[in-house]
Amino acid sequence: MPLPLPSPDSASDHDSDMSLTDAQAFEQELAAAERSLQELKERYTQVQQDEQTQIRLQERQEQIKRQRHRSPTADLKTELKHLQTKLDALEVNLESKLFSWGSLREPFWQIVRFGGLGMVIGWSIAFAVSQNPTPTTQPSTSTPQSSQPEK
Repeated sequence: MPLPLPSPDSASDHDSDMSLTDAQAFEQELAAAERSLQELKERYTQVQQDEQTQIRLQERQEQIKRQRHRSPTADLKTELKHLQTKLDALEVNLESKLFSWGSLREPFWQIVRFGGLGMVIGWSIAFAVSQNPTPTTQPSTSTPQSSQPEK
């Protein structure tokens, strides 16, 4: 008894289900890419603002240092310490915005993967060489004797 052939309608239903899931997956990936782009834009804007603030604070710090040399007062010293604290916090903020441990995830695993692969290949070669050592030829130390008798 021959098996019934699938109807063309059921094949197109299967294809439409597959394309629907592909379309949904594409939309999800697109949305994730858009979110990543938006986060990157926000980070970039924040870094630019922080760099401008840092420049402004450094200029103010230099200005206060010059004033302090002319007429040292406790207020200038306090303001100078306050500016230095702000600059330190801003520097940490800038560094943390530009560098994160999450950005090292992929390079780390590539190093582990290819470093491990290199070690395995190296061990394999060393094992193969140790199993089949090549004979070394030793230079002959004997001198050919002449057929002439010694006198």
